[in-house]
Amino acid sequence: MIISMKNISKSYDKTDVIKNLDLTIKDKEFTTLLGPSGCGKTTILRMIAGLETPSAGEIYFDDICVYSQEKKINLPPERRNIGFVFQDFALWPHLTVFENVAFGLRARKDRKNLEKRVMDALEAVHLAEFRNRYPAQLSGGQQQRVGFARAIVTRPDCILFDEPLSALDAILRDEMRIEIKRLTSELAVTAVFVTHDQMEAMSMSDRIVVLNKGTIEQEGEPEEIYQRPKTCFTAKFIGKSNWLSDNAMFRPETASLEKKEGYKEYETVLEGIQFLGENYQLYLNASGRKWGIEAPCRYNVGSRVSVYINEDKIVTF
Repeated sequence: MIISMKNISKSYDKTDVIKNLDLTIKDKEFTTLLGPSGCGKTTILRMIAGLETPSAGEIYFDDICVYSQEKKINLPPERRNIGFVFQDFALWPHLTVFENVAFGLRARKDRKNLEKRVMDALEAVHLAEFRNRYPAQLSGGQQQRVGFARAIVTRPDCILFDEPLSALDAILRDEMRIEIKRLTSELAVTAVFVTHDQMEAMSMSDRIVVLNKGTIEQEGEPEEIYQRPKTCFTAKFIGKSNWLSDNAMFRPETASLEKKEGYKEYETVLEGIQFLGENYQLYLNASGRKWGIEAPCRYNVGSRVSVYINEDKIVTF
């Protein structure tokens, strides 16, 4: 399913949250809306789902208009065939795993082959054996899988994820990133994922939409966003960046602590160091600008460190 948002705006109490947004989510693509808190990413997700009403503009699913202020169209959420995975799991504590997953089907009065469809969804997330347990008897990762099974059991054309991994610990987040990506690929559905975590966005997405104050800063494949940021905001928000001036930066991995032909030398002073296990993180002062570089060995705080930069890798704005 292709999702098209045309000239979408959203205001709360005369404050613009989204401003004249034009966004297209491609069919069967995993698209991440990435940005800081308050940038409007969850509002966009909820407008797609029909849980929020835009102040202006139109939303299309393929060629079907699901919202238009001008045409007086506003299709309710239950008629949009969307699956939604929430941040806080949103499971009914008094219902078993099976009944939590079946809830949407029962609410729609869609009971045909209900047991098989629910069990197929539970098997997809490897929870079939937990069908009779209650949410309190599950781990956080298992609860999130129940939420995912509930989203896919209705066979939606699109699944929306609202920061679904933020409540999990670091190891579980890594596991669920792989799991969510695997399942959405196997189901061949359009997926829209909201996060402020750049690692989630970079590792999972086919395409990233970077948002700032209700507008799109940049959109593209993860490699493009990281290697060729178009704005200072994108460069600072995505990955680590070291700044040579207010409008020129380089990524730490493009620099070297060893002299190389064609690289320009910059003198810095080491202000701090952290042991990372495999390497050391150096915190450097480069004529008043703060740089971070990884090194294979320890340096003494206060020592002078030469950094060699490939000027072809410097990004300017």
